[in-house]
Amino acid sequence: MKVMGFIVKVLRLLPSLVIPAKAGIQILGFAPLPFLDSRLRGNDGRRYKEAVMKALHRLFVPILLALLAAACAPPKVVTFDGPTMGTHYHITVVNAERRPVPPELQAELESILEDVNRSMSTYREDSLITRFNGAAPGAAIAIDPHFAAVLSTALEVGAASRGAYDVTAAPLVNLWGFGPEPRSGIPDNAAIAAAKSRTGMQWLAFDPQAATLAKRRPVTLDFSSVAKGYAVDLLAAHLRHRGFADYMVEIGGELKVSGRSPRGEAWRIAIEQPAALAAGTGVGVGGAGVDGVRGGGRIAATLALEAQSVATSGDYRNYFEADGIRYSHLIDPRTGWPARHDLVSVTVVHPDCATADAWATALSIL
Repeated sequence: MKVMGFIVKVLRLLPSLVIPAKAGIQILGFAPLPFLDSRLRGNDGRRYKEAVMKALHRLFVPILLALLAAACAPPKVVTFDGPTMGTHYHITVVNAERRPVPPELQAELESILEDVNRSMSTYREDSLITRFNGAAPGAAIAIDPHFAAVLSTALEVGAASRGAYDVTAAPLVNLWGFGPEPRSGIPDNAAIAAAKSRTGMQWLAFDPQAATLAKRRPVTLDFSSVAKGYAVDLLAAHLRHRGFADYMVEIGGELKVSGRSPRGEAWRIAIEQPAALAAGTGVGVGGAGVDGVRGGGRIAATLALEAQSVATSGDYRNYFEADGIRYSHLIDPRTGWPARHDLVSVTVVHPDCATADAWATALSIL
């Protein structure tokens, strides 16, 4: 739009240009008329000015038309995607023609994802979190910066939510059949109490200065409710380091946007209407002008964002029913039971995707 405004101004200015003729100087291929003064008075002056104007148009109009075409052309968009963390990542980089995308960029981004998985994947035998979970109480484990950063976020949100968010709650999640083991019915109070005895972030001994972590009870960690958001932050930071200002990074539905979308406007992120509420509402499905649908279904709301992260958590996809009662995969670590309330979905907008990710889970339980 700025280029187009400049073109309009130049075209308006051309008719008023006055070019003085001086002896011995050739202007735009036309021989000078040395008897004309700087005001170009008289009939000869007018003819000279007309000739100069024609030359200016022949010179400038093709250039201005080329600039206009460039201004109206859609920005170049480069996308990357691939599997990671049990789901997929999707990256959109806009205006890449201003700064060519290095061919090694995707490999750099996937190397970052590999670092996160090597640190925090509970499905890898060689990961740091697997090593910690298998360590005996009292044994201090050296942790990497990624692990320390995610643990710090988890501890902060856990404290602020008064225990509603707890990354040691895996025994309870598994007990209720939402982990790797098959479900075996509704657990009794004794089983819930036994599982709760192996949870609690208060049993973690974290030394940020020494970058070590130990446990005072046999607790285990699961960062699945924050790690994807943290990985989104890392990928976004690398894109900024590489000089890109306009992009969207998404992993498993958690996402971060920066700058402008391919339309030259704020990114438009659609929030999915929970399936439990969508039936019969007439809520439309995402269409033109939506850059991403958080969840992929019907749309409940659309957010216009330029420098924010979005994370959503809900119980309308992962649950089971028994004797007419609905049991959510969102386990309240304070009670040991699935969260029981009418809230089916929470969306958090925050500059930091890891924080948004963790708080989306916490608020779904509170």
